[in-house]
Amino acid sequence: MTPKILVLISGNGSNLQALINAKEQGQLKAEISLVISSSSKAFGIERAKKHNIPVRVHELKTYYQGIPKEEKAKRAEKRNEFDQDLVKIILSEKPDLVVCAGWMLILGEKFLQPLQEKNISIINLHPSLPGAFEGINAIERSYNAGQNGEITKGGIMIHRVILEVDRGQPLIVREIDVIKGETLESWEARIHSLEHQAIVDGTNKALDELK
Repeated sequence: MTPKILVLISGNGSNLQALINAKEQGQLKAEISLVISSSSKAFGIERAKKHNIPVRVHELKTYYQGIPKEEKAKRAEKRNEFDQDLVKIILSEKPDLVVCAGWMLILGEKFLQPLQEKNISIINLHPSLPGAFEGINAIERSYNAGQNGEITKGGIMIHRVILEVDRGQPLIVREIDVIKGETLESWEARIHSLEHQAIVDGTNKALDELK
């Protein structure tokens, strides 16, 4: 039976498109059973619909509605609720693998634990090398480090998702060399050029490891 993957997105969805293209070209070892977007404005939604892939929108802002930023405890409670509801959607789909392809929200314990209990693996694409520039703005931070002479290489990884942000076991690592005097736009374009094949290779590798 063909494995099922569920893809989480937040924006443009170019890495989702890479997975869709790979499936149509016979290079992806799974069906994309559902796409969940954390934004109703994400262009990735249109990409999925164009290929008749079911889409669910799951927005954090709807949970925060009417709660000011100052009420941190209430917001934390609502964030847990958001995570738990996301888990319910995923578990109802029974995917073999969850792929974070540009998902911009940190996945906390309330999300990870129930999926681990059901042996559902989660992988993520992060635009930096293992152990470097974890968290947000990784591309800009690695660019600055490269231009300041602190690093000689940058790149991307596909890694397993654990509670510690961007610290899970790497499945795929791809590197580029720092070019002195390069613009941030050029660095970013080179990083993104690695992503589309890596997300497919990482997904296939994670699926192979399930066997």
